[in-house]
Amino acid sequence: MKKSVWLFYILALVLSVSAQAQTAVKDDVLKGWHLKNNDKDGFYGISLEQAYEFLKDKKSTPIIVAVIDSGIDTLHEDLKPVLWKNPKEIPGNGIDDDKNGYVDDVYGWNFLGGKDGRNVKEESLEAARLYHALKQKYGGDVDEAKLSPLEKEEYRIFKEAKEDIEGGATDAQSQILFLRNLYKQSAAADSILKTAFKKEYTGNEVAGFKPGNSKEANAKATMLTLFKAFEMMDAPNTTIMKEFTDYYNGQERKAEAMDAPPKNFRADIVKDNYYDFNDRYYGNPDVMASTPFHGTHVSGIIAAARNNGVGVDGVANNVKIMMIRAVPDGDEYDKDIALAIRYAVDNGARIINMSFGKGFSPQKKWVDEAVQYAKSKGVLLVHAAGNDGNNVDSTENFPNPVFKDTKQRATNFITVGASGDPKTGGLAADFTNYGKKEVDVFAPGVKIYSTVPGGTTYGFAQGTSMASPVVAGVAALILSYYPDLSPEQLKYCIEKGAQVQNIEVKKPGNPEEMIRFNQLSQTGGLLNAYESIKIASTLKGERNQQPAAPKPLPKPSPKMKKTKKG
Repeated sequence: MKKSVWLFYILALVLSVSAQAQTAVKDDVLKGWHLKNNDKDGFYGISLEQAYEFLKDKKSTPIIVAVIDSGIDTLHEDLKPVLWKNPKEIPGNGIDDDKNGYVDDVYGWNFLGGKDGRNVKEESLEAARLYHALKQKYGGDVDEAKLSPLEKEEYRIFKEAKEDIEGGATDAQSQILFLRNLYKQSAAADSILKTAFKKEYTGNEVAGFKPGNSKEANAKATMLTLFKAFEMMDAPNTTIMKEFTDYYNGQERKAEAMDAPPKNFRADIVKDNYYDFNDRYYGNPDVMASTPFHGTHVSGIIAAARNNGVGVDGVANNVKIMMIRAVPDGDEYDKDIALAIRYAVDNGARIINMSFGKGFSPQKKWVDEAVQYAKSKGVLLVHAAGNDGNNVDSTENFPNPVFKDTKQRATNFITVGASGDPKTGGLAADFTNYGKKEVDVFAPGVKIYSTVPGGTTYGFAQGTSMASPVVAGVAALILSYYPDLSPEQLKYCIEKGAQVQNIEVKKPGNPEEMIRFNQLSQTGGLLNAYESIKIASTLKGERNQQPAAPKPLPKPSPKMKKTKKG
């Protein structure tokens, strides 16, 4: 599941309009704060300008970064120049030109689609899928002494899923009580403004609208509150209402998850045999689909076209973004993630960003094998730590670098927590997961300004989902100038360059308690592009000294190849 940043936006709606107006003044100042330098600019950013100054007059090579996410706006002005295009595929001819099993995969691939062009938008929670699958077997009295080792593991998972679903249903029911009236008010206000003003409008436009009566005035106030809470004054009302609707519907699904078995959207649309990993040539090439917000924002953080005079600047300047759609509104499936990683590796990605996560991973072995495959090909994986305010040293968040079978750790895997700035509310984001053992480094993830769907639209978002692509962008920047570095060396540069912060901060998830920032991650520090680049410049590349690669999955046989547009 995308650990949705919208939870924080929706809760922000309880703030008064006047309080939001006070913070709105700072928004222009906060645009791009994550790239700045504390000594020079007064923000705890990543010192990107200093990194580029160090790299001046050095040559770079293009790097492909795969973004496994919800989709991407392929028409966005700041992303079109940096989109990866499959050089061996002829767009729209319905033929698998490169014979990789995926027809017309021009910008990447959509593992959440059907051959008929339909796409999965919503999905259930993994905990709900497990809970209802095992409920009949373990829902009554269970004598653990009579269970086999495999059944004991199943029973353990069932108990954890049961606790998660029942607790989540209670929380969601509470949120729905708060949100239902607000949701109805917002829908009614939007309808009034579409009649009195215009069908599609931005927050900035409605701010200048002059109401003709009290009804229109109330509608204006309601929608302005919503725009400001989402921190996207220049986004269209359609985007704001869609995101609010998606979040509200997600809470309703959580509330129902305890009693009603989850609907299998996958079976109706994707129609693969989920439990057969060799059944992998499913999906379609529609990487935009109808859910591109999250992936568009993430991609812009990594590589939005730099110095082009519009929008925002991404971190890395010589990158192509490959979009792989595998993250629905709900929990992702392990099979899709494993195949997405393999697709990225096989099509030339050197870095993979994974801004998603969930608490259960029943087919973790498939993902583990994909991570190992990526390692064998010299590919670094960057993963968001999650937004639950939990210590992931003791709370599971998947995918993770610990292999289920051997308990060994993947060396090509970085887990990222979200930092902020005193001007954004604190150095450690209040929502971020943390862990002295399981989180490697912190990077800016609060009030990050980036691309959003709409072609020319930008907005703020926050979460470890935004921190992870900052790290992925720095890794891509390093690799573009030092392309022979191995994933382990890239990780070393990022960790060694992190600036340790030995100061007290509010503990994420428990603001009443204080903790030293250097206890929140393995490095105890903040990402610093300049220091990491300097370290990279001292290393001798080892990419060509990788161990023998595990065998890739077999190529599609002639019978398996698609000859029609998928």
